[in-house]
Amino acid sequence: MIFPVRSLFKYFFILTGFGFLTACAGSLILMVLKLNGSLPDLMILSVVFTFITIGAFLIFIRGQSRESQIQIMHTLVSLSIKFLLEMGLIILWFIVAKKTSIESVLIFFVLYLAFSLFLILLILKTLKSRSI
Repeated sequence: MIFPVRSLFKYFFILTGFGFLTACAGSLILMVLKLNGSLPDLMILSVVFTFITIGAFLIFIRGQSRESQIQIMHTLVSLSIKFLLEMGLIILWFIVAKKTSIESVLIFFVLYLAFSLFLILLILKTLKSRSI
């Protein structure tokens, strides 16, 4: 069972669109509410989270063309790699770049939560339509 390329492009555009929508919504919220959050920080984090999420979803999709034990392993590996990459991003963002203001921390964790929930919902939707 091979995952169709058309569906792969559809999910790629959905993930990219979600990243763009998140960045636009965040910048609109920062401007309208006149918060002290940094717009470049929001954009950088949105792009990085988008790429991490796309990578994790590609690993998940790769496993969908294999037998059931490999599918489960690919699902776990994709979520684990996403988690590890985001932990590395936390180290880079908070320790190396010293982005420790309350606004920066809030932006980071709101984006983390949004992209994590979006990926999990995409995976669940894909698994619901396919049998393992």
